[in-house]
Amino acid sequence: MKKTYILSLIIAFVALTGIFLFMRSAAPDFRFPVLMGGNIIMLALSLISYFLVSKQVNNRTQAFITGVHSATFLKLFICLISIVAYVMINKPNVHKPTIFVLLGIYVVYSAIETIMLSKIVRAK
Repeated sequence: MKKTYILSLIIAFVALTGIFLFMRSAAPDFRFPVLMGGNIIMLALSLISYFLVSKQVNNRTQAFITGVHSATFLKLFICLISIVAYVMINKPNVHKPTIFVLLGIYVVYSAIETIMLSKIVRAK
């Protein structure tokens, strides 16, 4: 299941990168470096959260749920801190659709994580 999870994350990363490359030419107002940075950060956080949660699979159910909640909170917290930093750095020139795309990146990676981790638990 580890290979499937990592493969799903890599496919999402490549797909989002392709979308951002298309957006770079089709909609140049979007901040490409910010979007790619968000994509890389969310990929790294998803991998870290998988390794944190995978240790809890064999423990009791409450420990696993706590691990999933902790990983999700960590991703959300870092995502929000990154967005606030982006807004503070670019205060006069903030591109609001870029912020919504960053939140969309969070949703994509969180959905993949939730689906894949629930499959892991059902398999155990």
